[in-house]
This record gives sequence, structure tokens and C-alpha cells, in this order.
Amino acid sequence: MTDRKPHILENPIDPGQPRKRPGVLASLRASFLTGLVVIAPIGLTAYLIWTVVGWIDGFVLPFVPAAFRPEQYIGIDIRGVGVIVFLIFTILVGWVAKGLIGRSLISWAESVVDRMPVVRSIYNGLKQIAETVFAQTETNFDRACLVEYPRKGIWAIAFISTGARGEIARRVPRDDGLVSVFLPTTPNPTSGFLLFVPRADVVELDMSVEDAAKLVISAGLVYPPEAPGRPPRVVAAQGAEPGTPAAAPDATPARAPERA
Repeated sequence: MTDRKPHILENPIDPGQPRKRPGVLASLRASFLTGLVVIAPIGLTAYLIWTVVGWIDGFVLPFVPAAFRPEQYIGIDIRGVGVIVFLIFTILVGWVAKGLIGRSLISWAESVVDRMPVVRSIYNGLKQIAETVFAQTETNFDRACLVEYPRKGIWAIAFISTGARGEIARRVPRDDGLVSVFLPTTPNPTSGFLLFVPRADVVELDMSVEDAAKLVISAGLVYPPEAPGRPPRVVAAQGAEPGTPAAAPDATPARAPERA
């Protein structure tokens, strides 16, 4: 019967030295951090939703007559009634605004606002922001891409907006054209830089705009799952729209030199 030697964990840094097993406090600390990673996003999300709902209720409920409030009948202050009223009111306003009468009223109101110097600037700025954020139109970002910034050899994630048009396209004439891209900052992607990049220098990504935004916000810690079998694409063709795949490089392996 042979004596069995106890299994000793080796130190990856110094293989000759045994690695110490984690103590009780280290194990508890690791479990605490793991639980914190699980609980923190759920708790913060619930807290933010609860806070936003309460803020909307506090703003909307004063305009709702007391006869239409549930607490007058059941004696319980139900949180979220103001949110429901706000959603119904917003849907009605949108439905009216899409009609002929609604468009006429909006045009008349905007013509009145255009006569007010200070109010005009504030309203037009807020309107452009609202249309950019909420409107589901072609002004949204098309795709995520990579551009070399701030110098050659360093790549940054950006979002393709549109092709350059108007005076910008005339002032910088190129055979392949220019693409306007938004280069966000980390970890706040709402600020960044507007760049006009040659189409040949824009490398499109298969990941969605949402996944690219997560990658920017997390400072490169959260990577989306990679879609297999799709080669990288470069917007290089003249007049090509974002999303057009470029020609794949020649994948023929190099022939090994023959031995003498």
C-alpha cells in the first residue's frame, strides 16, 4: 500500500512555492462582493423606477380632479396613477398632432414662438433634442463602427450618422465621400465629437448600437456576444450606404518555400 501525498496547489507566479488556500474572511469577502454585484443593479433599478414614478405622480396628480383619484374610493394612495394619466394624455396629444387640425395648431403655435427671441432659442433647442432622442426616424444612428482616433493605429468606437451632404461635401470633395460619425466619450456617451471621416477609413461592426453603447459605458468591460462567421466590413465603395459589405480579402494561404 503506497502512501498518498497530499495535493498541494502550486503558486502560478512561483511554481516552487505552494499557493495558500483562501481563508474564511477572504471567502466571506468574495461571497459578499458577488452578492453585491447581483443585488446592486436590481436595487438601483427598482429605486430609480420608484423615484421617477413618485416624481411623475407629484407633478401630474395636482391637475387631476379629486373625483377621479382612486384614494377617494378605496382609501389607499396608489403609486403610479399619475404615470397612467400621463401616458394616456401623451397618447392623446400624439394622436391629435398627427391629424390635420393638430398639425395646423402646432404650426400656428410655433409661428407665435418664433416671434419671441429668448423663448424661440430655448424651444428650438429642446425640440431638436426631443426629436433626436425620441423620434423613430432616419436621424437615428445607423450602425456602430471603428475609426482611427486620435491618431493612426489607435481605434475608437463610433456611431455612423449619415453621409456628408451640402457644403461639407462640397468643401471636402472625395471620390468615396465622407461619413459623419459620432465619437462618444467614456463613461458618458451623451457627450463626444462629431467627425467627418472618409468612407474607406470606417470599419463597420456587426454589434448593434445598443451593444456598442454598453461597451463604451462600461469602459470596455462588457463585451457583446460575437456573431460567428461574419467578416469585418469597411465602407469603401463609392456612394455606398452604411451597411454595404466590402469585398472580402483573399484568404488563399501563402505557399511554403520548397526545401532544396
